[in-house]
Amino acid sequence: MMIINALGAPFGVTAAEETINPLLPHIPDLLWGSIAFVLVFGFFYWKFMPSLTAMLDARKDAIEGGIKRAEIAQAEAEVRKGEYEEALHEARAEAAKIREQARADGMVILAELKEQSQVEANRIIASARATIEVERQNTLAALRSEVGSLALTLASGVIGESLSDDKKASGIVDRFLADLESSDKAGSTTKAKAGK
Repeated sequence: MMIINALGAPFGVTAAEETINPLLPHIPDLLWGSIAFVLVFGFFYWKFMPSLTAMLDARKDAIEGGIKRAEIAQAEAEVRKGEYEEALHEARAEAAKIREQARADGMVILAELKEQSQVEANRIIASARATIEVERQNTLAALRSEVGSLALTLASGVIGESLSDDKKASGIVDRFLADLESSDKAGSTTKAKAGK
């Protein structure tokens, strides 16, 4: 066994004889460095390792939890998307149903309006016919009166005597008008037979 002096060289070897290898440390330096490394490593392992481990575990849980939350959120989104699409489909079906009902209601209302307008037109036509008939009757009465007075005046001029007797004049006028009406009827019957 060799004994080493304070300079790190073996006893009995001079300093000039010793060849120094710069890559290999001296043994005492290696020993004291190893002891210092173990002490510092033990101190850091004892003091900082639990908090570092806890921090890394927390980050791992956060990442894994984030992934799980993202998967859960994605699954919920898929479920909600399905519900949304189903609700959208139902809304479209309901809208189509409402449109068809509105078309049917529109057709019913249109038919009712046509029927009401036809009834109103028939009522107006009937009212107009009744008014025309009343006006015709009034016109015929006025015409009879006018024709009667003209016929009396004309007859008085032809006969040369005054027809001031109302009964006599009224009888002559009525007979004259009856003759006119019978000649009109006979003429329309002749025309109808000729048309056949």
